[in-house]
Amino acid sequence: MASRAASARLRVRIRDGNGPPYEQLREGIQRQIERGTLLPGDRLPPVRTCAEELDLAPNTVARSYRALEEEGWLVGRGRAGTFVADRPPVAQADDALAQAADVYLRRAAQLGFNVADARKTLRDRAGRGSV
Repeated sequence: MASRAASARLRVRIRDGNGPPYEQLREGIQRQIERGTLLPGDRLPPVRTCAEELDLAPNTVARSYRALEEEGWLVGRGRAGTFVADRPPVAQADDALAQAADVYLRRAAQLGFNVADARKTLRDRAGRGSV
């Protein structure tokens, strides 16, 4: 998937008493991927930028990113940055299709299409066997 030039904005809040900051960040990023807020190919902010925005040490952010890479949620591409994996792992296999549908419908809405348009396009594509 083509990478986007700008970094995605992370919507994570680190709170005292909610566990180690690196774990809160890791869980927050994973939730955003699962919900479709962060999509495959989205570029995450550089470690230092993320650390400054969240008032964390760069090593804390790097530790979260590394953990997510090891779990298959993110892909590090050296100097190009860190990206959401093209095929992130699915928490539960039974929910995989439902999660994919949610992401598809959310993206269609972001592009200005309604559910009926999204369904029609999906039916048309499936009918042509373009998977």
